[in-house]
Amino acid sequence: MAKLLLVAACALVDRDGRVLLARRPSGASMAGLWEFPGGKLSGDETPEAALVRELKEELGIDTETSCLAPIAFASCAAGDHHLLMPLFVCRKWSGTVTARAHDDLRWVKPQTLLDYEMPPADRPLAAQLRDFL
Repeated sequence: MAKLLLVAACALVDRDGRVLLARRPSGASMAGLWEFPGGKLSGDETPEAALVRELKEELGIDTETSCLAPIAFASCAAGDHHLLMPLFVCRKWSGTVTARAHDDLRWVKPQTLLDYEMPPADRPLAAQLRDFL
């Protein structure tokens, strides 16, 4: 039986209704693919707490757990693990979004999300997010 891997992802949505995508850096697993920012839960972290931490580490922004709204999740095989990834929407944060852990960042319109090459778990979430927004 595959071990469960919990990862939280966030769709940051700006005032113009655009969504932030981040490109995985060279040397990383699935390098060059576009994803929603986020990461693995550590210890006894909740998905919301993990996102607050990851958004600070990866993008240099601050948000609160109350600003994160769950909208969808992905569940799929990922090598020797089974990935469970909730997707949250966040429209409120402070600070300037900066690529600290990614090769590039792009603000994209929801209807163009599927134009970007994504990891298998992000792709169905992108379709759900597009329809949600």
